[in-house]
Amino acid sequence: MSGTPAPPPVLGLILAGGRARRMGGGDKPLLRLGGRTLLERVVERLAPQCGAGLALSANGDPARFGAFPGPVLPDPLPGQPGPLAGILAGLEHAAALGVADVVSVSGDAPFLPDDLVARLREARGGAPVAIAASGSREHYTIALWPARLRGPLRAYLAGGERRVGDFIAPHGARAASWPAQPVDPFLNVNTPEDLASAEAARALAP
Repeated sequence: MSGTPAPPPVLGLILAGGRARRMGGGDKPLLRLGGRTLLERVVERLAPQCGAGLALSANGDPARFGAFPGPVLPDPLPGQPGPLAGILAGLEHAAALGVADVVSVSGDAPFLPDDLVARLREARGGAPVAIAASGSREHYTIALWPARLRGPLRAYLAGGERRVGDFIAPHGARAASWPAQPVDPFLNVNTPEDLASAEAARALAP
């Protein structure tokens, strides 16, 4: 029997390069929620959607992520220029593997939807990039990117630019939206108060 061919596999990129200033420093993805790290929860939800495996964007000693099931990618540019540098690392890694697309997510978002990749692919259509949205908010770092944008992205960062939205704008993007209730699937933990909110939301999350 013939059917619709399966879409090509996607590489999952978990962004863990933030400095967590509002949490007092350290690695936010290693914070615990309900006895498990945020990173473990992100991996559990994302891995089944990514046929090309996972990679983690993080600087410093990769040994602290020893349980992570994939490579740890440092920024390919100096100066810690923000999440776009992590995305560039993922795009270049994907290209080296022969993988066409990368889905990037935050390492501190424990309630990611299990249809993230499928919905982003559907929303993207012929546009280069698809971004996630919940309620009225767009989440630029939770997005589906083509590896072919690695050249323009490297040039953008080399020119001193940093803003994710400004990079996306001229290339075009479409959004896939999820409801923000009863739990925002893209709730991310930036502060101790956010962690408390995530703990309260855990029982309601799908």
